[in-house]
Amino acid sequence: MGAQEPGTPTRRWRGVHKALADPLRLRLLEALWEAPRSARDLAHLAGLPADRLYYHLSRLEQAGLIEVAAYRPLARGKVERVYGPAVTEPPGEAASPEEMAEFLGAMLDATRADINAAYRAREAGHRREVDLHRGALRLTDEALAELRDHIEQLAARFGDRDAPGVWTRLVVTLVDLQDRDTPGDAPPTD
Repeated sequence: MGAQEPGTPTRRWRGVHKALADPLRLRLLEALWEAPRSARDLAHLAGLPADRLYYHLSRLEQAGLIEVAAYRPLARGKVERVYGPAVTEPPGEAASPEEMAEFLGAMLDATRADINAAYRAREAGHRREVDLHRGALRLTDEALAELRDHIEQLAARFGDRDAPGVWTRLVVTLVDLQDRDTPGDAPPTD
């Protein structure tokens, strides 16, 4: 396997994984999901000096997780960047197993950090809802398609970024645990 160009999917997802490996960067990203913010705004939320955040914002921007959403004018003709979340899509069907593993690793790390933060907030007396469900379902091709359709409908129904409420992370995974019959195959006999 030859060297890859900097924009190739494997490098891109490795950058996402590295960007999400720091708890502070996860907190910054979470704050930007709530509303676009400047480095000064984020520093105030994090209780840190703004100059300490520029490195972390740069890492998130390089990974394609955030982008400059606007420029805000300041006194004496200066401007500050206002950051917002970038739309990041998972690797497509043509992704290699390594690319998918990098992406899923980053997603699971982010989910683990979300759950840990919620439980720490609960311990501090705040109200955070956490529901974890894991199970196995026996689904025909038709039932799988119907379930996917229901999930898409729910995501569309509740996916309004401007709706009132509390940001809530949702991770849904549908993974076949065994091979599916290809169309035209005879059903297995017992």
